[in-house]
Amino acid sequence: MNRFLLLVVLFGSGSLAAQSEEKWRASLDRYWAGIDSAYRDTVHSPLPVEDRKAFSHLPRFEADATYRVKARYEPRTGEVFGMKTSTEREPKYQAVGTLYFTLAGKEEQLTVYRNIDLSRLEDYRNYLFVPFTDLTNGEATYGGGRYLDLEGPLGPEVELDFNRAYNPYCAYGGRYSCPIPPEENHLEVAVRAGVLKHHD
Repeated sequence: MNRFLLLVVLFGSGSLAAQSEEKWRASLDRYWAGIDSAYRDTVHSPLPVEDRKAFSHLPRFEADATYRVKARYEPRTGEVFGMKTSTEREPKYQAVGTLYFTLAGKEEQLTVYRNIDLSRLEDYRNYLFVPFTDLTNGEATYGGGRYLDLEGPLGPEVELDFNRAYNPYCAYGGRYSCPIPPEENHLEVAVRAGVLKHHD
């Protein structure tokens, strides 16, 4: 390989990697900007009234690409069950598959669910739900766990980006009924990515 071609390969691939990183960060910024905008909406915001006036954005960890992982997805059809919530309500969910991945050097897995009622609505037909708990809960993050959303149908490899982990509305007070992550979706690692808890 001549020297010029070698430089193209070395520096060109680095440039592509930088572009990919830049694209990911831009997408992540848009994602959180959308959520922050919704939380500034005085009509629909889950924030307590006293917190809305000074609100600018949700506190979150610095974006960290190490919490953006490739997961192996194995579909499976579970039985429909009532997922426990912060109230007596038990909405019907069904496991549709399992994500297997490595995070912080540990082999982990998360079950993916679909909400039976939501899946009957056209806008939510492909909506998939991944609630989880981890070792930061009650310390840096909300004690009740956090959520990730995915859009199906899922292929054999899925990007799982914990930088997009968000809180249930219950994390901000109010009379909300929020799904509690099932025990099978507890991660034995500290996921220092995504949204932080609202108040100490």
